[in-house]
Amino acid sequence: METLNNVIDSFFQFKAYVMLPVFILIIGLIIRMKTGPLLRSALQLGTGFAGVFIVFSFFVENIQPAVQMIMVERGLDFPVLDVGWPPLAAITWSSSIAPLTIPLVIAINIILLATKLSRTIYIDIWNFWHMALIGAILLAVSDSYLIAFAAIILLTVYTIKTADWAAPYVKRETGIDGVTISPISVIGLLPFAELMDRLYDRIPGLKKWNFNPQDSESRWKDMADPTVIGFIMGILLGAAARYSIKDILELGIHIAAVMFLLPKCGGLIGEGITPVSNAMKEKIQARFSGRSELYVAVDTGILMNNRSVIVSGLILMPLALAIALVLPGNRILPLGDLPNLLSVISVTVLISRGNVIRSVLTGIPIITTYILISDYMAELYTGLAAGTGMTFGEDQLISAFTDGGHHARFFLYELFTGNIIAIASIPVLGFLLFLSHRRYRKNQEALYK
Repeated sequence: METLNNVIDSFFQFKAYVMLPVFILIIGLIIRMKTGPLLRSALQLGTGFAGVFIVFSFFVENIQPAVQMIMVERGLDFPVLDVGWPPLAAITWSSSIAPLTIPLVIAINIILLATKLSRTIYIDIWNFWHMALIGAILLAVSDSYLIAFAAIILLTVYTIKTADWAAPYVKRETGIDGVTISPISVIGLLPFAELMDRLYDRIPGLKKWNFNPQDSESRWKDMADPTVIGFIMGILLGAAARYSIKDILELGIHIAAVMFLLPKCGGLIGEGITPVSNAMKEKIQARFSGRSELYVAVDTGILMNNRSVIVSGLILMPLALAIALVLPGNRILPLGDLPNLLSVISVTVLISRGNVIRSVLTGIPIITTYILISDYMAELYTGLAAGTGMTFGEDQLISAFTDGGHHARFFLYELFTGNIIAIASIPVLGFLLFLSHRRYRKNQEALYK
């Protein structure tokens, strides 16, 4: 086990934007793509993802001091620190169950593909930590590998199936065929987002409201430009933090630059993955009758060139701060994970056909429950972090706004720790999954005729 842990540690020293091109190269060689185009695709994919990481890091470096200054200037006290997802990933990979999760997830994916229960090839190994985290949590609280592995299996199947169901939306909104999105932190929201979209269709008046920055004919297209909204957000955030005029303007320009660069990086990712996914489809169609519509699951960076995704995320960021400020009894202010809303909310944008109004309305209850769950789980995450040797100051509680408050993982935690409400809600969740599967079949018929 120690040797396996060492191998895993060495493997995950590489960044996701290094590992993913390597996997794409391997897949391309297996399906016998020409070396030149394959290498170009892999490098485009890696460069695009590296750009997303760099831009997001710059974004975090700019907004975190502003949010912290708002707390200081207004004397706000939030005892739970939102440290973002990295400490959760560190907790995961330090667990004895993590090395076993990788072959387990791969085996489950192969079984689902072989039995035709899924069409998704889940190559995004970096995001396997999302499945491993629930195992690490349950192993820590129950000391049972059986319970931990059962939860990992359920979350893996759910992740792969929702990736299946997201693929037609990705094709419809991006035009990229044979690709879906991978993180459970995003696609895990799909059944709820679909339910809300159905609800909006039944509300007179609201069903006709549409604000889609992707629409080139909209009279609001200039004001809906992500760079404009990013600049306005920076100005408001800087003013709220009581920055100087110089710092306010710089923050506005910095965030505008982030919003300009993210779509460029997303477009590069799309250019890189398309030739490989198309070649894969052709090979599978030639060898296996009826299995042409397979999907390659990749990170949400591929969606960062969608204006509606960027605008929805930007609008929800200040809303998340406002909700945290007024939510009774709340102890956490979104900080480390706040920029993650750009990624997380992307699935609601896909389902709502780029309608920012619907996406934001759906995002409000999602954000509210993120805050409640991440607050509730703070003591547990703090204890697990301390067990790995991480320290954040004496008596400092930590959590993560989005990844620490994710609903699917929280449900499994409550289910396997015997919460009667979680057990009683199983039929309701089963019904939502049935509706998502039925909608997927309709979407598939419409887009893959």
